[in-house]
Amino acid sequence: MNARTHAVVTGASSGLGFELARLAAQDGHDLTICADEEEIEQAAETLRRLGVTVDVVRADLTTRAGAETLWTAIDAKPVDLFFANVGRALGHAFHEQDWSQIRRRIELNVFQTTFLLHRVGAKMRDRGRGRILVTGSLGGFVPGPYDAVYNSTKAYLNSLCYALQDEWKDTPVSLTCLTPGPVETPIFTRRRNDLSDAPITGQSKADAGQVARAGYDGMMAGKRNVYPKLTTRLTAILSGIVPLSLMSKIHRRGAEPR
Repeated sequence: MNARTHAVVTGASSGLGFELARLAAQDGHDLTICADEEEIEQAAETLRRLGVTVDVVRADLTTRAGAETLWTAIDAKPVDLFFANVGRALGHAFHEQDWSQIRRRIELNVFQTTFLLHRVGAKMRDRGRGRILVTGSLGGFVPGPYDAVYNSTKAYLNSLCYALQDEWKDTPVSLTCLTPGPVETPIFTRRRNDLSDAPITGQSKADAGQVARAGYDGMMAGKRNVYPKLTTRLTAILSGIVPLSLMSKIHRRGAEPR
């Protein structure tokens, strides 16, 4: 792989984002990685040891200024791979959540992804090539009691991906939607996500490295959708058959605070 190809990864300080950045670096892509946590600098140092250039954008993508900051940093660069990965959850009952936190989740999970897909997709179309991986979620197929805002934003992303895949099917730009179930990442342990007392936090989850590998390989192969596990694919299929009231009950068991 030409070392001057360039990949952009959001939410790259840990978890899936870091693993996706690592896979891109191993393939020789220079990187621009973005997050608002201090850990992004340590992640960059680790990735540089793989022999690629790593530029860091410290930006809060829950704000429109943050999304503009990232775009300004990559506007003049070619973008060969784009990983729209950043996202945050928000546990507890909807009426107990702080409105400012709800708004920030919608800004992060919906606005910034849509904004960046619009800008990066146009850039790739004009260049005549490019691959995009969006981290969706199995939660986008399931109503989410005690996770209502997160699941709803992921439903939006899943739908957006399917629509753009159809629009772009005759173009040289590919878009892959990675649809995992629960993954072992800091999303469950960060205080600001408020999931520490949800039953699912203590349950077994998929390995972030394995999920990232499935998504990365699927993107490079030009697949539209990647379900890392058979159970994830089956749940997505059943979501169109099983009554939503039953799917809600199942989700509630894992999300309702103890």
